[in-house]
Amino acid sequence: MSSILWKSLVVSPAVLGATLLVSATAIAAPNKTTVVSPVAQPGVTEVVQQPEILAQTTIDQVNRYSNEGNQNNSQSQVTSVSQFSDVQPTDWAFQALQSLVERYGCIAGYPNATYRGNRALTRYEFAAGLNACLDRVNELIATATADLVTKQDLATLQRLQEEFAAELATLRGRVDSLEARTAELEANQFSTTTKLVGEAVFAVSDVFGGKTSDNNNTVFQDRVRLDLQTSFTGRDVLHTRLAAGNAQAFSLRDNAGNPVGTSEGTQTFQVGAGDGNNSVKIDRLTYEVPIGPAQVYLAASGGRHSHYASVNNPYFFDQTDGGNGALSTFASESPIYRIGGGAGIALNLPLGKGGGILGNSSITAGYLASQANDPGTGITGLSSGLANGNYAALGQLNFSVGDRVALAATYVHGYNGGGGSLFNSGSTSNPELLAVGTGQANFLGNRATNTLSSSSSNSYGVEAAFRPSDKLSISGFVSYHDVMGSGLGDDYKAWSYGLGVALPDFGKKGNVLGLFAGAEPYSFNRPGFGGNNDVPYHFEGFYKYRVSDNVAITPGVIWLTSPGQNSGTDDAIIGTLRTTFTF
Repeated sequence: MSSILWKSLVVSPAVLGATLLVSATAIAAPNKTTVVSPVAQPGVTEVVQQPEILAQTTIDQVNRYSNEGNQNNSQSQVTSVSQFSDVQPTDWAFQALQSLVERYGCIAGYPNATYRGNRALTRYEFAAGLNACLDRVNELIATATADLVTKQDLATLQRLQEEFAAELATLRGRVDSLEARTAELEANQFSTTTKLVGEAVFAVSDVFGGKTSDNNNTVFQDRVRLDLQTSFTGRDVLHTRLAAGNAQAFSLRDNAGNPVGTSEGTQTFQVGAGDGNNSVKIDRLTYEVPIGPAQVYLAASGGRHSHYASVNNPYFFDQTDGGNGALSTFASESPIYRIGGGAGIALNLPLGKGGGILGNSSITAGYLASQANDPGTGITGLSSGLANGNYAALGQLNFSVGDRVALAATYVHGYNGGGGSLFNSGSTSNPELLAVGTGQANFLGNRATNTLSSSSSNSYGVEAAFRPSDKLSISGFVSYHDVMGSGLGDDYKAWSYGLGVALPDFGKKGNVLGLFAGAEPYSFNRPGFGGNNDVPYHFEGFYKYRVSDNVAITPGVIWLTSPGQNSGTDDAIIGTLRTTFTF
């Protein structure tokens, strides 16, 4: 083989050039008539798809193939070797290159006026260049310019063609296969702008303690969310999320067996599970886009304050009641973020430009209305719409010191014209959204007279997170709520607080050990609640064990004292084994 190449180089400048010429274009389409610089896939930009997709190798090949002719890497025909900035008259192959240009015209360069001839060739690269030169020679013969091709050149090229017959055949086969796979992917691709992010939660759960245990059974529940994330500019994202599930919260009972009317111990997968029959619904339709330095959040349906505001509760909060954080909704985020929800707009404006004490700080403001779609007054005669119905307006100052300390001061003003519950994410009809707190802290109206009333509330909260090391995170919150009802005895005040300690990578990278303790939202001295004025403490422990990048198993326990703010009621203990699949 080496002797053939040496003789070829001696015989003809055309053959000498052929040994140097190769092109990504020629590799992709060996029958074309242009020979280009000896570079295999130079600087090709690949579009990275989901790493878990089994056809990743094929997609990478398709992306390289489809980008070979783009503006950054395309070659153009040259009429003189002097057009190449990296080819000098003193180069040993200068005359051969010059001869190829003058006699055959089968050489091309890159847009930046380079030839890139200092790279080694593989046999396939050489075969591609040789095949393209042969096509150019055939073209010259067919156009009555055969006098430019000598008999000696043809003999040498014929021997080279025979020598590289196997490589040329393999190359053509690879191109044919790649073109077929490209056509198949183009015909069956879902979208060029949208990716699917999914989560499925399977959970086995039970509750123990007195009459609560007697009135509940062991359950196997599920919730599935499919989030279509669409980006039109690469910086924005449209969330269209479908959800279904059959999960329901346990019914806590007093020692007489009566429901205590509380949402203590509600777990994250039990929120947003639809009607409990695995019926599919759109539970989030939001759009986020940067405008100048600000990040704008638009919600058409299912908007939540925790979508756009920093909750400062790492390892416990997971994308609004996701399946990879804490077990309970209480440990996931401060209850202040569950006041109001629905449709509206929010704005997050950063403070500072990094490097200083305000490097990661920001100001956040948002407005969400739960009846924004209703133009009328409804059967109850209550006002509705974007401005006259139920709403909640949030303002928050986020203050960060480096990457170890984060603080937030939050204010929420809410209005509810039809009674219902305070911490229900803006819903008055979906019981699964009554996510946290006791009945005393949630009920808007007068339980003694069993009447609902329109109410407004002013809520104040402080949230903080501290990471003394990469293996330890401490976070907590305190919230105070001042509710003013329209009827006599409807005013009340509510409190809540909690503290969590998380140990990330505990036992294995990706695992999390979490411990949380606090008091779910409670209120004292409310008429109609039997004088139950005990603090309902909540203790929780869980260990998320990451089986793989897509599967996590989380066993955990939730211990509730004084359910319904009644220390005379037996404590409730909830045990859960949760499995989360993400894809």
